Amino acid sequence: MTQTQGQNAHNLADYRPYSFVLTATRMHFDLQPQATQVRTALSMAPRNPDTPQDLILDGGKGVELLSLTIDGQAPDPAHVQRRDETLTIAAAALPPHPFLLETAVQIDPSANTAFEGLYMSNGMFCTQCEAEGFRHITFYPDRPDVMATFHVTIDSDLPVLLSNGNPVGQSQGRAEWHDPWPKPSYLFALVAGDLVAVSDSFTTRSGRRVALNVWVRPGDQDRAGFAMESLIKSMKWDEDVYGREYDLDVFNIVAVDDFNMGAMENKGLNIFNSKLVLASPETATDTDYERIEAVIAHEYFHNWTGNRITCRDWFQLCLKEGLTVFRDQQFTSDMRSAAVKRIEDVQALRARQFREDQGPLAHPPRPDRYEEINNFYTATVYEKGAEVIGMLKRLVGDDGYRRALDLYFDRHDGHAATIEDWLKVFEDATGRDLTQFKRWYTDAGTPRLTMAEDWQGSEAGGTLTLRFTQETPPTPGQPEKLPRVIPIAVGLIGPNGDEIAPTQVLEMTETIQSFTFGGLGARPVVSALRGFSAPVMLSRDLDDATRAFLLAHDTDPFARWEAGRDLALSALTAASQGQATNGDYVEAIGRLIADDNADPAFRALCLNLPGEEEIATRLSAQGITPDPDAIHATREALARQIAEAHLDLLSRLYDGMTVSGPYRPDAADAARRSLRNAVLALLSRIDGGERAEILFGIAGNMTERMAALTALLRRGRGQAELAALQEEFADNRLVMDKWFAVQPMAAPPAQAAAIARTLSQRKDFDWKNPNRFRALLGGLSANHAGFHAADGSGYDFTADWLLRMDPVNPQIAARMSTAFETWTRYDAGRRAKALAALERIAAHDGLSKNTREMVSRMIAAGR
Repeated sequence: MTQTQGQNAHNLADYRPYSFVLTATRMHFDLQPQATQVRTALSMAPRNPDTPQDLILDGGKGVELLSLTIDGQAPDPAHVQRRDETLTIAAAALPPHPFLLETAVQIDPSANTAFEGLYMSNGMFCTQCEAEGFRHITFYPDRPDVMATFHVTIDSDLPVLLSNGNPVGQSQGRAEWHDPWPKPSYLFALVAGDLVAVSDSFTTRSGRRVALNVWVRPGDQDRAGFAMESLIKSMKWDEDVYGREYDLDVFNIVAVDDFNMGAMENKGLNIFNSKLVLASPETATDTDYERIEAVIAHEYFHNWTGNRITCRDWFQLCLKEGLTVFRDQQFTSDMRSAAVKRIEDVQALRARQFREDQGPLAHPPRPDRYEEINNFYTATVYEKGAEVIGMLKRLVGDDGYRRALDLYFDRHDGHAATIEDWLKVFEDATGRDLTQFKRWYTDAGTPRLTMAEDWQGSEAGGTLTLRFTQETPPTPGQPEKLPRVIPIAVGLIGPNGDEIAPTQVLEMTETIQSFTFGGLGARPVVSALRGFSAPVMLSRDLDDATRAFLLAHDTDPFARWEAGRDLALSALTAASQGQATNGDYVEAIGRLIADDNADPAFRALCLNLPGEEEIATRLSAQGITPDPDAIHATREALARQIAEAHLDLLSRLYDGMTVSGPYRPDAADAARRSLRNAVLALLSRIDGGERAEILFGIAGNMTERMAALTALLRRGRGQAELAALQEEFADNRLVMDKWFAVQPMAAPPAQAAAIARTLSQRKDFDWKNPNRFRALLGGLSANHAGFHAADGSGYDFTADWLLRMDPVNPQIAARMSTAFETWTRYDAGRRAKALAALERIAAHDGLSKNTREMVSRMIAAGR
């Protein structure tokens, strides 16, 4: 990880247990938008009475202390000191036995634009406490290893008053909630507002009935049904696959418009960004539906992997997040296509995490140092954390994994655990030594794996030797890397296309290691890294003809897709450098288009060309400076070449994939739509958008309307369709987020920044809403050549808005700053303009520590 030098740095090596034991927390909220009063009673005791310690509580600058007592008595003011975001009570004021610490504070939720702690969202009170938001509500030991039961009383004239746990009292203007399961403060939640519920119930396998509610604003209840269906499926799946039963009488989900995160797993009261709850065929795409299903599952699965067992400190964040991402990936694989899900996960990993690993923001899944923890909610923690668990499962087998997880739940239920605790249960359950495997958690960077083949043929049979070499490039703060355990899944395919050796996992542990296969009648083609068995970059000497062979014959869906991807990248990288390409890829895609036995969703993935960012990454890895304009032109030309070469096939496929009947978001219909839309994107290159215009006019669902609109915008058309969408959905925030995002994303690169700037001047660009801000700036950064425009307009626009957002919502500004993450790999002119934009941000007076840390690390990478 980057060795930051800031005075606010936190180090893993400095961890010490909290000096006091907290057993119970009682809170009383008198909710007022500008003057909420919070009374808190903490039942505490010194951890070591023989060694008196000061009591240190966390508390934000916006928390006004009204009173403080210890066992009913106010301490001497000389023994109480407030500094920055801490409140310290001297040991001399504390008894050596259990005591009751009571505080009363006042906060202003209406002024909380950072959306950390208790804040207002369109008249509704809402909380977000992970990672360190609770300290903006009251004075408290705001750290994940301090766990207590909570009893919460809420006074308000709002009709719905919710908190964690089970309801234990309800009267006019008051609600009481009790959570019997000890939890850290980051899992606290409170919601109060004018809400309506979509309700159902679930009966656990032990026969307990759990009341389920999805709370939304009035008028949104007709779009919450799918979220409820997803919750019920998640609860059943977790019982069937992991043996985990829900443990409260009620489970509540609340949809909130203003939310920095996607969702939050607070015990019994999950708070969701509304875009991950609300869906109807007219307003949500197939991707939205699948994402809702996955995130509902993810947050529910946290009940055991995150809540019942939490992380000891924030360095262990990947313990709960990596495991829960892995579980939600398993769930989606079971609900939909496992093969397609695996490919999509790899695409996301490469697009976000590989980029992170190769740049100035690289850090291990478990960092050993940080300045601002909110900056470490990253793809490395989440997606790479999940990949590490997938490797672990592959190494110990399904039975070993199940034994280890059962032991993990039994041993650590109610605990705040560490990566060491996690690995120890696997060692105890399976007998494996995981000392070397632990490097996946402690080392940054993506290993580069090189494979060479040696074939020795004879009359008695041939022998194939595979020689692997691993190397992990230096990353900030980690110049040298020792070899890791890498599971490499391989299969062998005969010259006739038959599989002659099924998948087996080779366990690599050395820097250089060889594996031999004997008794082979003829030299096989090696299918390597099947299922993407490890998050590595694999390099091997393959020609395009062999890639085309694998695309046609490989039995592993991922490896087959990867062969096609490599074929496409080979053609695109060559063309972007002005080199001639052969027709292997175009011919191979034609065979795939004609393969009606293949899964439509898989065919759609294969028809979608590698993105411009991915092409730039490939060129950069080869030591070539990417030219965003040339990459864009090359990709467009190849798409047109495919469309022209296979016009008849594509036209028939487009017509044949029409989905009849009412819209269903299930995997089968979504797969057909995805293939039809992938074909539309190709055909629009040569029909000028004629089919897209027709589809937009007749489509009865948002999936097809957005696909048609995107195709039209890429052709320089679509203004009438944009106007129609705006007129129909001007009052629908989620649809309008799509409207804002698609315009800079699909614009011709030379116009992207100007379009974004024009959109930012509209009255309905509610930039303080995180979804709207992410839509516009994320849409621009997704336009690779547009964001990296040679005139620097993309950089300047983004810097302008990051500076505007930073004092209002530092989390969002810091996260969106990662658009600059790869600035150093481009030409000197672009680098100079990107650096000027970054330095302008860094020089701004009052810049938050969130954004300052991110920008300073990116600037340092160019020096």
